[in-house]
Formats: sequence, C-alpha cells, structure tokens
Amino acid sequence: MNDEKELEELTTCPHCSDRHKNRSPEEQKALLTRLRRIEGQIRGVEKMVEDNRYCPDILTQVSAITSALGSFNKVLLSCHIRSCVIEDIQAGREESIDELCQLLQKLMK
Repeated sequence: MNDEKELEELTTCPHCSDRHKNRSPEEQKALLTRLRRIEGQIRGVEKMVEDNRYCPDILTQVSAITSALGSFNKVLLSCHIRSCVIEDIQAGREESIDELCQLLQKLMK
C-alpha cells in the first residue's frame, strides 16, 4: 500500500470529522514508520499464538505494542496541538479547545 492511500484511509474514518490535516512529508513518514513497526509487532504476536508460545511471552509482546501505541498517540497529539489547535485559535476558532479537552478525556481513560 502506498503512503498516500494509507494516509487517506487514516483520515477518512466514517466516525471522525470531515476535517483533514496536511502533514509535512517528514511528519507523515515518521507517523507511518511508527505504525508499520507496530503492525510488525502485531504480526509477531499473531505468529506467537499460531506457534502456541508461552502466555507470558505473548503478554510481554502485547505490553510492548500497547506502549508503542501510547507513544504514537503522544507524538500525534503533540503534532495536533502544535499545528491544528494553534492554527484554530489564531483563526478565532476557540471551539478547538473544547475539542482538545474532549480528546484528552478519551485518551486518559
């Protein structure tokens, strides 16, 4: 799959808003690299289950995936605040602050 198609799939979720973010090539590459690494970890866990590996070994790998997803969220949230939220506030769209607060509540569950 190419980067543009993957990005389109990530930004056209039917449950998300219709807003889009134009990411720099560097930001897009960094995010996609993280996601591909996580995808590889998930495939590794799938293989571990197929191979009937010991449960604690699988759980350790799942914990690493959970941590990697948390790190991905932190990077993406930082990018969002530094670009989208700042741009919205500068344009007088203060509802972006409410949106950010709601997002943080979801992320902190």
